[in-house]
Amino acid sequence: MEVIHLNQRNLAQRWHVSEATLERWRSDGIGPKFLKLTGRVLYRLVDIEAYEEACLSTSTRSAVAANVAA
Repeated sequence: MEVIHLNQRNLAQRWHVSEATLERWRSDGIGPKFLKLTGRVLYRLVDIEAYEEACLSTSTRSAVAANVAA
C-alpha cells in the first residue's frame, strides 16, 4: 500500500485555510497528526481523512456537544 503525503500548502488548499492557520493549529495540538522530517511538515492522507471523519456532524447541536466534551 502506497502512503500518500500532503505538505502544508496542499492541506491548506484542500481545506481553504491559510498555512499560518495550520501552523497555529499544530502549535495548539489541533488538527490531524503530522510528520516533521528534516524540517518539513507532512500529513499522511489517511490521517487527514480520519480527522475529517471525526469532525463530521449531523447537526450544530451535536457539533457543539462534541466540542464541549473534548
